[in-house]
Amino acid sequence: METPETPDQELVARTQAGDARAFDELVTRFSPRLYGLIYNMTSNHEDTNDLLQEVFSKAYRSIKGFQGKSSIYTWLHSIAVNMAINFLKKRNRRMTMSLDDVDNGIANDPDFIEATTARDPRHQANLGELQKKLNEAMMKLSDEHRAVVTMFDIQGMPHAEIAKVLKTSEGTVRSRLFYAHRQLQNYLQEFITT
Repeated sequence: METPETPDQELVARTQAGDARAFDELVTRFSPRLYGLIYNMTSNHEDTNDLLQEVFSKAYRSIKGFQGKSSIYTWLHSIAVNMAINFLKKRNRRMTMSLDDVDNGIANDPDFIEATTARDPRHQANLGELQKKLNEAMMKLSDEHRAVVTMFDIQGMPHAEIAKVLKTSEGTVRSRLFYAHRQLQNYLQEFITT
């Protein structure tokens, strides 16, 4: 078993040389963050688990071509975002999203949990309704806009890293983020003013 201190580059080189245990360490290291990314895009645990397996399967098949021009995490992140967007496009063609599937990561946010546990029932109901409305609003965004919001607002990634993952310019990232925030604000305006 690898130690957590093993540098990513060493694990990549060993994987490229055929060491499957080194790749297992990369999977262990990056699964939680990639799971969060995919889940916040799909809002479905089963789909997220399936996609995560596909992401690592594709990464393992393609890792010999990884040249280190970006970090391994950025490379894996790019694969995950692209696969999630493609999945969502296929899913949206097959069926419409059930709002019962929408369970965004905010429910696991420590600040959200603290805010909802120490308040009166009316306040809790309002926060629950706000979360539901936010989830509905997120699902109304296009896949590309939801990806940018997820990476920036939920995962805290900087514009430059998002641009690398999406293989686009930082200006495009900022534009998509601005547009997505504006859409979310419009979707939530009715709830906020009532």
